[in-house]
Amino acid sequence: MKGKEIKVPLDVPRSKRDEYVRNYTEMTRNSGRLMLFAGDQKVEHLNKDFYGKGISEDDADPEHLFRIAAGAKIGVFATQLGLISRYGMDYRDVPYLVKLNSKTNLVKTDQMDPFSNQWIDVEQIVRFKEETGLRILGVGYTIYPGSEYERDIFRQAAQVVYKAHEHGLVTVLWAYPRGAAVEDELEPHLIAGVTGIAATLGTDFVKVNFPEPQDGHSAADLFKEAIKAAGRTKVVCSGGPSVDVKSFLQRLRDQIFISGASGNATGRNIHQKSLKEAIEMCNAIYAITVEGKSVDEAMKEFKP
Repeated sequence: MKGKEIKVPLDVPRSKRDEYVRNYTEMTRNSGRLMLFAGDQKVEHLNKDFYGKGISEDDADPEHLFRIAAGAKIGVFATQLGLISRYGMDYRDVPYLVKLNSKTNLVKTDQMDPFSNQWIDVEQIVRFKEETGLRILGVGYTIYPGSEYERDIFRQAAQVVYKAHEHGLVTVLWAYPRGAAVEDELEPHLIAGVTGIAATLGTDFVKVNFPEPQDGHSAADLFKEAIKAAGRTKVVCSGGPSVDVKSFLQRLRDQIFISGASGNATGRNIHQKSLKEAIEMCNAIYAITVEGKSVDEAMKEFKP
């Protein structure tokens, strides 16, 4: 993908268009598809995802995330600014996306509808980038359509996207329909509605969960509705809980080459492995996402 093939949003000022294109092409490795290594779960899922049965001992140390990001083929590594400020000096070549909001899973929906308030604003990220010289290419923010707080969530998200584009940064919205009003957050029609919301908020990419099969239709076919609803906003799929490698890669390839998704955002299926296997898993995911390889070709990258 060449820079002239990228439709730069009109909220990116003329003076920042070249920077936006550089960030976009670097994040997607000139493919138009995003391989996002998600490392924001230290808050979202607490230590359950990093320590316990079936999880490599390597994962107990937060630096494991940075070692993976530095050693593997990825598009961008997404995590909170606090971790980047603690480890970034030793991992200066990693391409970063800063997650601007996060919340734990301790407060359940039956107690309170979700609202993940913004921690850091875009201007602070820009100053941090200028001061440190780190390769910060974009920012991310989670929205919860269906929450009774969605009016405040959407305003924050819209402001994040607008301000990020003002500085030439790329945006990714994590988008999960959730709250007392939501009966089934994996319902395909609802997921399509959510990608449509992300499009109206102006984001470059939206990360959603893959739907469940329904009425004899495969999830890959049902997911096509969500891709169409997003229009020029590109859709990437959540990696979900850890599964066996080949099944994960087959699902990923179906998402991209049957449904029409533009990449993936994967955390647990990568970082719960040992450093060697986590790097190889990244490289296998990259082979499909960015290089368009088959599952069998991608499996050659993974040598447990």
